[in-house]
Formats: sequence, structure tokens, C-alpha cells
Amino acid sequence: MIVLPAIDIKGGQCVRLRQGEKDDETVYFKDPVKVAKQFESWGAQYLHIVDLDGAFDGKPQNVDIIKKILAAVDIPIELGGGIRSADIAKTYIDAGISRIIVGTQAIKDFDFIEHLIAKYDRKVCVSIDARDGMVSTEGWTEDSDMEALELATSLERVGLSTLVYTDISKDGMMSGPNFDMLNVLNQNLNIDIIASGGVASVEHLDRLSQMNLYGAITGKAVYEGAIDLKAYFAEHPNS
Repeated sequence: MIVLPAIDIKGGQCVRLRQGEKDDETVYFKDPVKVAKQFESWGAQYLHIVDLDGAFDGKPQNVDIIKKILAAVDIPIELGGGIRSADIAKTYIDAGISRIIVGTQAIKDFDFIEHLIAKYDRKVCVSIDARDGMVSTEGWTEDSDMEALELATSLERVGLSTLVYTDISKDGMMSGPNFDMLNVLNQNLNIDIIASGGVASVEHLDRLSQMNLYGAITGKAVYEGAIDLKAYFAEHPNS
């Protein structure tokens, strides 16, 4: 299982939010580029970056910083936040992003995600952000009437290869991911599942790995020292 350290960018800084609340943030580092290089030096094989300003505003807000990160590291990067048009998707892929993550627009415009998958194939990932099993959109500020598994199944049918699943109630709470829902998705789908939200200990990572998930994203736990990522990568060099 791949462990993807998270770098959430807001106002040009590396922050974490509690349960996706825009105004409930903690600033951990002022320089996301330095954080990315640190993670790579520890042994990370993939980075997960979110343009939080982009997620809330509906269009990219931290492109310059993201390009600096791309220039600074040699490992692949997946990126989400505000990717709601074909032009934005192309800009990021042309810049060197290995996998773009589409959230809101995948729910609101299914033709859009079908088009991206047809054009970019495995470079496209969809993030399903859910509360009580129901999909949320617009940077987690709006709830939809669609079930997470229903959406994921529809996406698989049109060729999606990778899915990020975030339980909003768990995100930033250090309480553990939604293992039950992740297991349902993994058992019912034949695509790569990445767990996100609440991954707060090595035990959580071990349990997710035993579930044969493709990947797990962790952020706050690393920044607050609950997971010693450098030691973890030393013990799990293929993660």
C-alpha cells in the first residue's frame, strides 16, 4: 500500500482543516515546497496535494506554488482542488502532475469526467467526499442526494482507475478512517481505492494495508507527530 503524505495549501501556506471547515484551520508550515522536499527525503513515493483555495473558490489559486513543488521533487504528485474545466486539467497535466483529482465537477457534470477519463485515462482520479455515506460537493459545503457507492460504481463503468474516498466527519479528527465504508468500496469495486480522512496512527496504516487498499493519505497525524513518517518509510520501503 502506498502512503501519500498530504500537503494542503491555503493562502500559500501548508495548513490542515478540521472536518473541511474553511475557517477552522491550523497553519503548520509557511513553505509547502520545503515540506514536499522533506517528505521525499524521508522516502515518500507519492505526494497528495490539495489547493484548498481552489476547492472553495472553484478555480486554481496556488498554481505558482504547485509548479515550484513539481520542480523541486522527483516523485509523482496527485493534485486536487478547483479542477472543474478541461483547460485546468490540461494545464496541470502539461505541467507534470501525475494524477489530477476531480471532486465536485465529477458529480455535477458526468460528461466532464467521462471526457477526462477518455483523454487522460489513469491520470484522472475522482475524490468522493462523503458525510454519512452521502456525497458532498463544493469544498464539502454542500450535501448531495447521491450515495458514495452508487457514484463510485457509475465512475467505474466509464473507466475510472483510481478513487479517493474521504469521510468528512473523520477528516482532521485523528479518530481513524471509516474502515467499514472503505471495505464496502474495496469489495464492490475493481479500481484502486485511496483512503483519506482520519488516518492517524501506524496501526491505522497497517489495518488499511491488510485490507489490500491501494493507498492511504495522511496529513495532520504527520504534522503533529502521531505518525513518524520517516521511520515508517524506513520500515516499509515500498510504501
